[in-house]
Amino acid sequence: MPTGRTRAAMSKRLAAAAASMTTAALTQITDRYPWFSELDANNRASVTLVVRAGVDGFLDWFRGGAGSVEQPNIFASAPRSLMRQLTLQQTVDLIRTTVETVEEQISSQLPRSDRPTLTMAVLHYSREIAFDAAEVYARAAETRGAWDARLEALVMDAVVRGDADESVVSRASTLGWHSPRGLAVVLGDLPARDASLRDLRGAAARRGLDILAAGQGPRLVVLLGGDFTTEEEALAHASGLTSYFGAGPVVVGTVVPDLVEAVVSARAATSGRRAASAWVDAPRPVSARALLPERALAGDGHARRELAHDIYLPLAQHTGDLMRTLDAYWATGTSIEATARRLFIHANTVRYRLGRVEDLTGYAPSDPRGGYVLRLAGTLGRLLTEP
Repeated sequence: MPTGRTRAAMSKRLAAAAASMTTAALTQITDRYPWFSELDANNRASVTLVVRAGVDGFLDWFRGGAGSVEQPNIFASAPRSLMRQLTLQQTVDLIRTTVETVEEQISSQLPRSDRPTLTMAVLHYSREIAFDAAEVYARAAETRGAWDARLEALVMDAVVRGDADESVVSRASTLGWHSPRGLAVVLGDLPARDASLRDLRGAAARRGLDILAAGQGPRLVVLLGGDFTTEEEALAHASGLTSYFGAGPVVVGTVVPDLVEAVVSARAATSGRRAASAWVDAPRPVSARALLPERALAGDGHARRELAHDIYLPLAQHTGDLMRTLDAYWATGTSIEATARRLFIHANTVRYRLGRVEDLTGYAPSDPRGGYVLRLAGTLGRLLTEP
């Protein structure tokens, strides 16, 4: 290590070359990296400030005794907005180019006797700067992650409460939401591990899906978007993500076309999640529509009206005596022959009419679950639609 007098003399010579080092470094940055010229004037000025702070910081650090005084953080003088404009790779490029230029200037501008000591000092100093840069970007990533989590929670809360207006759509877009063709709210239990949420987002991205997710108490609320428009497609996508939820039922809400209407899906999913335990053999995931009977019995007025208007009324208004046939079918213990005798029609006519029921509603009267849905729809339909 040089003596105090030698260090002072070297520092004086280094200070005389500092301005040219800064100018040379900025020239190299401009020549090597097209993105620097594409920055606006304020950000280019900020980069200049960082480079100058790096050179001046090295001079002060060496003058005070390398390693014996605290290393200055050259990024402290830069505006926070600069770190949002520059990627980590671009910052590394700035540091590398500045260090290389300073080394070249030492080799060409300073006496030979100074070069070994100053070159080793530059290597030591550049390592500390690299650590500073990593710390700055790690802190920025942590802050951004916390902000994104809060923003995501606000968006999901607005969706569930039905307050998703255009401002919420704008906020969602900053989180990577691309306004997909269809979307559905998926509701389940919050996973035990926080890492599961990161894994969930990664799994959705690999499937080409948009996703927003947030915990609300013990629940995990997920907004799933993609190139789907039907309940079956949404269920197929959700089935690949159920392992990232907690142990309870996972309910997929109604598919809707945009974020503003997502409250419809959220309402159905919330109602379905509340009533899902009543269906012991429910699949996982299960659609909110498949839980219509349980939702209706739990007091969901939307489910009751859907059973009455979407299932009962098409059957009651059909000219083929479908409801009359269904009533007879159930009254005779689901016997086709007994139904035919009761109605004085052929058994094949009964089979045809039961097939038409399934075509109109999607529920087969001969299936235990389908029969349950149809019977409850008939009861509610008569209560809600008939005087």
